[in-house]
Amino acid sequence: MENGIRIDNRQFYRTLLAIAVPIALQNLVSSSFTLVDNVMVGRLGELALTSTGLATQVFSVHWMMIFGFCTGCSTFYSQFWGTRDLPNIRKVLGIAWTVCCGASLLFFCAAAFAPHWVLSLFTNDALVVETGTGYIRIAAVNFLLIAICQPVVAALRSTQQAKIPLYITIIAFFTNTILNYGLIFGHFGLPRLEVKGAAIATVISRVVELGATLYFVYGRKNPIAGPLRDFFAFDGEFVTRVLKNAAATTANETLWGAGMAAQNAAYGRMGVTAYAAYKAAGSIADFFLMACFATSSAALVLLGEQLGQGNYDYAKVLSRKLMHVGLAFSVFMAALMYLLRAPFVGLFTLTDEARLWTNRILLITALCQPLQNHNAFQICGTMRSGGDAKFAAICEVATVWLIRVPLSFFGALVLHLPIYLVVLLAEAESAIKAVILYARYRSGKWIKNMIEGL
Repeated sequence: MENGIRIDNRQFYRTLLAIAVPIALQNLVSSSFTLVDNVMVGRLGELALTSTGLATQVFSVHWMMIFGFCTGCSTFYSQFWGTRDLPNIRKVLGIAWTVCCGASLLFFCAAAFAPHWVLSLFTNDALVVETGTGYIRIAAVNFLLIAICQPVVAALRSTQQAKIPLYITIIAFFTNTILNYGLIFGHFGLPRLEVKGAAIATVISRVVELGATLYFVYGRKNPIAGPLRDFFAFDGEFVTRVLKNAAATTANETLWGAGMAAQNAAYGRMGVTAYAAYKAAGSIADFFLMACFATSSAALVLLGEQLGQGNYDYAKVLSRKLMHVGLAFSVFMAALMYLLRAPFVGLFTLTDEARLWTNRILLITALCQPLQNHNAFQICGTMRSGGDAKFAAICEVATVWLIRVPLSFFGALVLHLPIYLVVLLAEAESAIKAVILYARYRSGKWIKNMIEGL
């Protein structure tokens, strides 16, 4: 009991597991997507791994933009779910589709018609640009497919139906893995297309993902399904309130993603071996650590539901309990990742120097993970559940662009440090951000009801 409020531990863990475990498993399968891609492409050598790694940076920026807008909408999904208001949930989903598809069309045009220009933003190596161009041009259609699927995934998670996105991701993962193996290396009677084969496999798996999404929502008559007109029945006031919150989360994630892309641009200029080590380490770390962010997603759903019902004091106590669980889980997964690193590093075709650097980056990642998880919990969990997205965006964007990106370029291009020391230097940003976010959390200013009056 805290502040006179008692949380039933049995009910708490039952509800948390019902939401967080499917999300954690989905994140794990999604990170396996990237790991399998990078392992198979990495078998072609460090040049192929570096080329595709830099080529996918534009997809990462796009993904963060879509993710940001959808999580801004999730504030409304979860609070409307607290009152079981399905008509308004559908309206929010309609707004998400409209905005995400419009923005994705711009990314598609840039990738499909100017891939050389896109690659030149991240590297000045002509051979890397040439190799990565084929990947980007083929994979460009993924921008449009993700814009349709991701808003639905956000709505399903926020209405406590996290198992459905898990099933969809598993289907897409196996499709991608089988096709990657066939098209990259020329197995199953398919042509050997190497890097271009990886792009084709990804596109086909995204098409399958879209088909599975439509089946689970409309074929299985999901509660969020409805006539098309219901999704676009919103008025100006409704749109304005959703966009005001989602604009902050979109700016947050887009500019954060752009910051990570800028960091990759610094690392990409350190040479093929250095970037290959960084990319291999990142793929391995994501496989273990993406599951940790499930507590942030669960917090958004559970806290949003309570705030939508007006239970502010209960939400504050619940948030503290969720934060402690998330930190403990992140420490466990970071330790597990480092202890099991050797067989994963062995999957990549790396030089001895790159292998040494990969191991050192993994150690740094393991040590910094609890801080990163705390920051994700506060930004994506507590603050977004209460609509405090503006503060979260200012904090994240400012620390990334004023601290992380300058330190990355300074360490890489001025001090000429080894890649693992540049990674360590850049992590100073995580520590500073954690102090700012915790102070905001303690103030309680993130606690708001965003649907009152709608």
